[in-house]
Amino acid sequence: MKRDIARELFRSYRTKSRKNSSQEEDRTKKDDPEKLSNILNDLVVSRDWKKGIAEGTLFIKWPEIVGNEIADHCEPITLYEGKLTIRAESTSWATQLRLISPELLKNIRSRSEGALVDEVNVIGPNAPSWKRGLRTIRGAKGPRDTYG
Repeated sequence: MKRDIARELFRSYRTKSRKNSSQEEDRTKKDDPEKLSNILNDLVVSRDWKKGIAEGTLFIKWPEIVGNEIADHCEPITLYEGKLTIRAESTSWATQLRLISPELLKNIRSRSEGALVDEVNVIGPNAPSWKRGLRTIRGAKGPRDTYG
């Protein structure tokens, strides 16, 4: 039996539902269950989640994208409006990552398809906070301020 493509297109535009032909071939009857992968793919496409999934994959597959040596000494923190913030474990690693950031950006763009990374921001480790402790005064000017 030949397929009438014009009729199928008319029906899809009329009902405004475009299903993959693979979905129709998988199910022989209407009562047969659909594959879960087809349902999830439709959900991702209809809600426009492809970018978010690609960005999440960047965080999950970080060692594969940048390599194990770099991944052992740094981690991605945020990806907001195309700016990827990476925290290094030491200031020397932060300096090295800043020096290779153009190559790192090319590598991220090529290996994590769909994640929109325009800029890489590398920060060092967190410094100790002097805001809490036994001898802290509210409203003081700074750490260890003794001249009120």
